[in-house]
Parts: sequence; structure tokens; C-alpha cells
Amino acid sequence: MANPFVRGWKYFLALLSGKLDEHADPKIQIQQAIEEAQHTHQRLTQQAAAVIGNQRQLEMKLARQMSEVEKLQGSARQALVLADQARAAGDEAKAQRYEETATTFATQLVAAEQTMENLKSMHDQALRAAEQAKEAVEQNANRLQQKLAERSQLLTQLEQAKMQEQVSASLSSMSELSAPGSTPNLNEVRDKIEARYAKALGQAELAENSVEGRMREVERSSLEFAGTSRLEQIRASMSGGALSAPPSATAPPLTSGTPATPVAEGDAEKA
Repeated sequence: MANPFVRGWKYFLALLSGKLDEHADPKIQIQQAIEEAQHTHQRLTQQAAAVIGNQRQLEMKLARQMSEVEKLQGSARQALVLADQARAAGDEAKAQRYEETATTFATQLVAAEQTMENLKSMHDQALRAAEQAKEAVEQNANRLQQKLAERSQLLTQLEQAKMQEQVSASLSSMSELSAPGSTPNLNEVRDKIEARYAKALGQAELAENSVEGRMREVERSSLEFAGTSRLEQIRASMSGGALSAPPSATAPPLTSGTPATPVAEGDAEKA
């Protein structure tokens, strides 16, 4: 049975990781993923370089060993030739020494050939490993390029998402038409205006139904009637002659020495 404390700790870590992922910046997460892919490719490239370097080193060792084998073969043949020449000359002791030398070269040749075969086997394995390493590096380079292209696409989508969020927030605020802070929205302003307008209508209605309101109505009607009458006089004078003075309800009495008609300025000066 699992330890409850361990299970609880794992659950807490998973929950914490989920919360961090939820609040993490997607742009930073994308960059972290790309950096990790680049580091992986760099490590793989270094490993492949080491494998290829080992294969190259084995090639150089094999080339030197093959040269050593050819040299030992040549030395063994030369010793046998000299032994045959000494024996033909009747010098058996010298011929024996050359044959012993040839045997020594042959022994060294066997060991050198064995080493050469081992190097060939190791070189073949290193060659296959180098080819696999090259292929792995190439495939990982392609994956890295795909990730870089995907990063560009994701960053573009992220910017589009941010702009869409800003547009949505703006549209939402426009639909509500409410300013931040203590500033009232348009609905509140509309209610205030309608309340003031209704109050003004009520006051006007009360004023019209009061005595003062009826008196003002009579005065306004009399003034309108006088204006209409005066307009008719003007129209009649335009068709019949000079303008007549407006009728006066009470004309002041004439005193002695007071002219009945106004005297023009020229006539007054002559007088």
C-alpha cells in the first residue's frame, strides 16, 4: 500500500505544476521549449562528432597497421631470399640465421595481421555508428527546423490571440459603456436627465394651471391680438397710402402752444 504522505506530496506537486502551467506566459514557454530543443541538438551533435572522430582515428590506426603488415611481409620475404642465396653459396650457417630472422618477421607479421583484423572490425562498427550519428543529427536538425517554424506560427497565433482579447475587452466595455472608477455609466446619466425633464414638465404643468399662469396666458393672447391688428394696419397702409399711427387707447390732451403734429427739424430751425 502506497504511503499517503507520498501520494499527497505527488498530488501537491502535480497541482502546483498545473497551476504554474496555467499562469505561465505562453511566449516564455515557447522560448523554453525551443531552447531545450536547441540544447538537445547541440548535445546530439557533440556526441555524433565524438563517434565520427573515433571512426576517423580507427581509420588512421588501421592505415598504419596495414603499412606495418606490408613492411613485415616484405622483411620476411627478404630474409628468405637472403637465406636461399646463402645456402646456394654454401654458407649454411648464414642461411640458417636468415631463416631464423624470417621466422621472427613472420611471427611479428601474424600478430600484426591479427591486430589489423581487429582494427578492421572496430572500424566497420565505428563506420556504421558514424553513419547512424550523422543520420540522427540530420533528422534532429529537421525536427529543430520544424520546431522553429512552429514557434513562429505559435508566436503569430499568440499575438493574434492577444489582439483578439483586447478587441473583445474593448467591445465588452463599449457594450456596457461604463467608465472605470466612480464615473457613472450612460444608463445612470439617462435616468438623471429623464428625472430632471419629468420634474420640469411637472413644474410647467403646475404653472399653467395656476392663477399666475392663466394671467400670463391672457396677456400673451392680448399681445398676439395687438400684433395681428398692427400687421393688418401695415398691410392696409401699403395698399392705401401712408402708414397710420397705431391706435391709442387714451390720447393725451393738447395744451395751448403745442402743435398737434410733430414739426420737422428743418421747420423748427426756420422758426
